[in-house]
Amino acid sequence: SYGVMSQQQQPNKRILYVGGLAEEAMEETVHAAFIPFGDIVEVNVPRDMTAKDKTNRGFAFVEFASEDDADEARFNMNGAELFGRVLRVNVAKPMAHRLGSSKPVWSADEWYQNLQEGAAPAPSEQTLGAPPAVSSSTG
Repeated sequence: SYGVMSQQQQPNKRILYVGGLAEEAMEETVHAAFIPFGDIVEVNVPRDMTAKDKTNRGFAFVEFASEDDADEARFNMNGAELFGRVLRVNVAKPMAHRLGSSKPVWSADEWYQNLQEGAAPAPSEQTLGAPPAVSSSTG
């Protein structure tokens, strides 16, 4: 064994999970709240694609350039308030655990976005307008 699998399961301590976000919180807001603790590589606020205004799903991921900065941010921001909501800040769990086999395929954002963008047409679109491809057999 090369030890590659065990490394992938270790959480990346530079990436923080930020829960308890208010609906109006955007990437910019989260970035501004966490930037005092160090250089930020990326802020990701997953959107609810089913909502008309595509509001956030109540959580975000913040990736810091250094583990120490992420640790400092977690220590200071866990329990802090943003838009009157108390934040929960933890080290993000590895992807393998979040998207386990226990979840249906449509819980994965990418699959759902593809559906929204028309990659997988809805059944109603297939049946409207065009005649069915297979004609019913007579007699």
